[in-house]
Amino acid sequence: MARKVQHSLLTKAKTNKKDEFYTQLIDIESELKHYENHFKDQVVYCNCDDPRVSNFFNYFSINFEKLGLKKIITACYKNKENNLNENGFFSEYISDKGEKDITIEDKISVVPFNEDGDFRSLESIELLKKSDIVVTNPPFSLFREYVEQLIKYDKKFLIIGNVNAITYKEIFKLIKENKAWLGIHLGRGISGFIVPDHYELYGTEARIDNSGNRIVSPNNCLWLTNLDTSKRHEDIILSKTYYGNESEYPKYDNYDGINVNKTKDIPMDFKGSMGVPITFLHKFNPDQFEIIKFRKGNDEKDLSINGKCPYFRILIKNKRLQS
Repeated sequence: MARKVQHSLLTKAKTNKKDEFYTQLIDIESELKHYENHFKDQVVYCNCDDPRVSNFFNYFSINFEKLGLKKIITACYKNKENNLNENGFFSEYISDKGEKDITIEDKISVVPFNEDGDFRSLESIELLKKSDIVVTNPPFSLFREYVEQLIKYDKKFLIIGNVNAITYKEIFKLIKENKAWLGIHLGRGISGFIVPDHYELYGTEARIDNSGNRIVSPNNCLWLTNLDTSKRHEDIILSKTYYGNESEYPKYDNYDGINVNKTKDIPMDFKGSMGVPITFLHKFNPDQFEIIKFRKGNDEKDLSINGKCPYFRILIKNKRLQS
C-alpha cells in the first residue's frame, strides 16, 4: 500500500523549531549494519541524546563489544524555558572488561553540564573534540549549523536529516566535493519517528506501536554521512542510449546539457552534461560520475526547457566517457 505523505510535519518542525523526532531502533540497526568496520577502537558521540530513552545509545551499548568500541558519550539538552532548575548532562559508557553482574546503569557515569547541553555549547564542543564518530538525529531546524560544526572539527559522522537538506547550498557543496554523501536508506527506507504526546499524528501510516510510542512516517528523510561503504562504489547500470533517441532528452535553454527525468534513463553514450533529479544522489558513485553543478544554468537562473523549469536538477558527467 502506497504511503500518503504529509511533508508539512517536518516543514513545521523547521518553522516552529519542533525537533523532537526520535529514531526507532529498527531504523538504526538497518543503517548501522553497513558501517560496522568503522567503529573499532573509536569513541562515538551522540550529542543530541538522553541515554535513558535514546535508541542510538541503546544500539551502541548493546553492540559495544561486537563493534569493538572504546567509549560512548551521550549529551542531553534541557530547554531552560521548560526546565528552569535542570541543566543538561552528559554520560560516558565504557566496556565492563569482562566483569560479571554489571548492569548498563553501572557502566554509565552521568555528569551535569553547567549549562543546557546544546550541541553548540562550549561544554558539548569539548566532548566533540574528544570523539571520533558522531551518530545521532540532530535538530532538523538546525541541520545546516549542525553539519557545519562537524566539518569544522573534522569529525566522521552518520546523521539523519530531511531530504531537502540535499538542496541546501552548504550541504550540496560537501556532496559535490566528496566530503559527504547519502547513506544507505532514505524515504521509505526510514520507517518512522517516535514523537511526543503533544505532536499531531500526520499521514495514513501514523500509528501507536505495541509499546505505546506515537509514530509518524514523513517519508522524506535521509542518512547523511562521510563513512564509506562498498555500496557507494557500485555502478549505476546504464541501458539507454542518447544517439537515436535525442527527442527523449531535450536540451536546456540556459545550459549546454540535456535533461534526464529519471536516474534509470541516464544514457550510456552521452559525454556532455546531463541534468538528473536529486534522487540520483542516492545511487551516486563518485568513481562513475562527476557532479558539476546544482540547479542553475549559465545565467544563474534555474535550468529551463522551452521556458519551463523542471524540478531541481543536478548537472553531472560520465567520467568513463571523458577523454
